[in-house]
Amino acid sequence: MFNNKKKSASIQHTKLATLIAHDVRMTGDLEFSEGLRMDGHVRGNVTGKAGTQTLLVLSDRGSIEGNVHGYDVVVNGKIVGDVIADHFVELQPNAHVTGNIYYQQLRMDCGASVDGKLTRREAPAAPTLIGGDVGDSEPRPL
Repeated sequence: MFNNKKKSASIQHTKLATLIAHDVRMTGDLEFSEGLRMDGHVRGNVTGKAGTQTLLVLSDRGSIEGNVHGYDVVVNGKIVGDVIADHFVELQPNAHVTGNIYYQQLRMDCGASVDGKLTRREAPAAPTLIGGDVGDSEPRPL
């Protein structure tokens, strides 16, 4: 009865199939599919597989020096680079982003910081019919 809050933007349910532990340091670009939880450190771009609904979760112990691109991105660590989300970005209290963030939906908790621009992206347009509307032609005689 008292919990009539509207559901706001949320993360798509994606399996976190990969974990990069806190003591791992990687240099080079990283591409992942499904979900990635990152507690470690990457120097390079981190990209979700194109055309899939990926989820990147960067914990408060993790960091990325490079650009990030994914469907849903949850940040509670440090990113030095741009963040591009096809759907949703969540900046948790320990998030520190030095770079621009491009998003469709954004949630930013108290304590998170961004040193860059926040830019809302438009949702992809629905496909349109080629050749005009269905009702444009003259009726044919029987």
